[in-house]
Amino acid sequence: MDSLAGSRRREARRGAGSADKILDRNSNFRELWRPEGEEGEAVVGVVGYGSLLSERSALSTFDSVENFRLGIVRGYRRVFKHVAPIFLERGIAIRETMEMASLSVEEGCDEDAIVVSLFDMKASEVPAFISREEEYRFVAVTPEELDGSPSPSQHVMCLCSSDEDFIRNYGEPYYNERYGKYNIGRVWDLPGILPCPVYLRHCTIAAEAAGEKCHESFLDSTFIASGRSIRRYLKERQDILTTLPPEHLRERYGG
Repeated sequence: MDSLAGSRRREARRGAGSADKILDRNSNFRELWRPEGEEGEAVVGVVGYGSLLSERSALSTFDSVENFRLGIVRGYRRVFKHVAPIFLERGIAIRETMEMASLSVEEGCDEDAIVVSLFDMKASEVPAFISREEEYRFVAVTPEELDGSPSPSQHVMCLCSSDEDFIRNYGEPYYNERYGKYNIGRVWDLPGILPCPVYLRHCTIAAEAAGEKCHESFLDSTFIASGRSIRRYLKERQDILTTLPPEHLRERYGG
């Protein structure tokens, strides 16, 4: 049923979100800069949809987080479909069972919508942001505030990508240096890939702490690569939410 439902959803997608602009990483998203930060410093709006649903996580990731709140992005859905090398580096990926996927968003159909976090980072932090999120494409979206009113500005959101796109951006030598040592075959769309349990728990706790709307959105509008919702997946894998991360990572992955 999940496979059939996923197939129907894919067939129903007709470029929802396709009007949003893919951003050039080499321009540091300059078209999104706004002189609205403290003392007139330029800022860039950011969409968070996984660990960044937690303000604490955002504050630990960015030097400056302003105007943090929840919002809505329409035309996209969340999916665990790519390998994050940091999970392999930190020893929380489970290679034997393919449980090593991180989270991205992909274009969905018109009725798709996800509850997200919205906040501003300093424009001076954009290069570090791009470096941290190097495996993604970046898209400019106009989110809604949680009350349904349009946000006054566009925000950058990390979008699913491909191994081929990474190589175009950074070259094959860097791709091999960054990922080849793990001998995983592919980074994106690896057959049989499942969410990294520690990271899925982290994101689920962050979504729950953000409130009912955010939690329900995360459970029902987030999917594993095969198309099953996270709500259904966690019903089958209840151990994920009850298993603590390694002690040295409990604060980092504590929601």
